[in-house]
Amino acid sequence: MMSRGATTVVRSVMGQMGPRLFSTAAGNASITGVMRANAGLIGSEKAVVTWWITSSPIGARHASTMTLGEKVQQPDQKEEATGSGGAAAGGHKGKEVVSYWGVQPPKVTKEDGSEWKWHCFRPWETYQADLSIDLKKHHTPTTFLDKLAYWTVKSLRFPTDVFFQKRYGCRAMMLETVAAVPGMVGGMLLHCKSLRRFEPSGGWIKALLEEAENERMHLMTFMEVSKPRWYERALVFTVQGVFFNAYFLAYLASPKLAHRIVGYLEEEAIHSYTEFLKELDKGTIENVKAPAIAIDYWRLPADSTLRDVVMVVRADEAHHRDVNHFASDIHYQGLELKDSPAPIGYH
Repeated sequence: MMSRGATTVVRSVMGQMGPRLFSTAAGNASITGVMRANAGLIGSEKAVVTWWITSSPIGARHASTMTLGEKVQQPDQKEEATGSGGAAAGGHKGKEVVSYWGVQPPKVTKEDGSEWKWHCFRPWETYQADLSIDLKKHHTPTTFLDKLAYWTVKSLRFPTDVFFQKRYGCRAMMLETVAAVPGMVGGMLLHCKSLRRFEPSGGWIKALLEEAENERMHLMTFMEVSKPRWYERALVFTVQGVFFNAYFLAYLASPKLAHRIVGYLEEEAIHSYTEFLKELDKGTIENVKAPAIAIDYWRLPADSTLRDVVMVVRADEAHHRDVNHFASDIHYQGLELKDSPAPIGYH
């Protein structure tokens, strides 16, 4: 005898299927047998729902009711193994998602027709870094806010030097967890401002979010080179939490100060990566093969090394330096960012 809950499910299923389906099922001895087994012997809500899913030709939308019971694993569904890339690259496929929404991941290929293995970025987002940019440009602080930004950044460098010393791989990784925050915070606040005022941003929302994504890709790259220790991971939580909120408040109070701080942070990043290169050239740090994710993201030659990766990352930081000092200059001139076209794709 079926439970009350199972009877409710059967009635619901019969109402959705209609008499036509059951007339067809009545002529099919095997299906009728399954119905009797579900109704009279098993008497479980889960069994009835499973029969409905496996026997009913209702369609994909009603099949989403599988959430009432266990997902039905078809014999021909296999879990595909992934190639290189790992979780950091977003290359893990796993099992296929069962959904009636019709959102299918596109099949992306390289120019040579081979499969694109990265999910965290696409071929049209890759580029070749401009290594000709001037690395020695510096904004001399003149106003009070400039000096405040400059000495704030300088004061942050001392504990960083003490903690990481010559471990530039870990230093770079920590640096990128912080460097990816300002673009996201600035882009978010500009986005909200654009919505409140019903006005465009001049492309600056996209430019700042592009900067944040580029910095995050630096982190994904260095994660393949240097594995953080447990206390370094814990430090990331602390530093990111403090810096995010501090920068958020600074941007609300004074965007010109916030962008100037980032400009000086990028100048320090250039210095750090220059020291990194010196250690590589001296042989203190092994010049290993470049990670596959870096080769595809920056379109580097297949035989590239860690030194080549540091070179392109340093060039990216120089471009971010220019963009943020430029943004601060716009505010210093009494204008808003939307008044000047954003340097989208500058790096």
